[in-house]
Amino acid sequence: MLFPERLEALRTRHQKLDEAVRLETKRPYPDGSALKQLKLEKLRVKEEMDRLSRH
Repeated sequence: MLFPERLEALRTRHQKLDEAVRLETKRPYPDGSALKQLKLEKLRVKEEMDRLSRH
């Protein structure tokens, strides 16, 4: 995958994870474990986007 396409794919993934976190926190009884996993994945994606942006 080329650089611009990879970065765009990561941005899309980050937005979807952000939405998933938002929806989970709005539930009457949010799943703490699921939230932790979503937030960790979101952070991993953000770090990769930052790495790619610096090159």
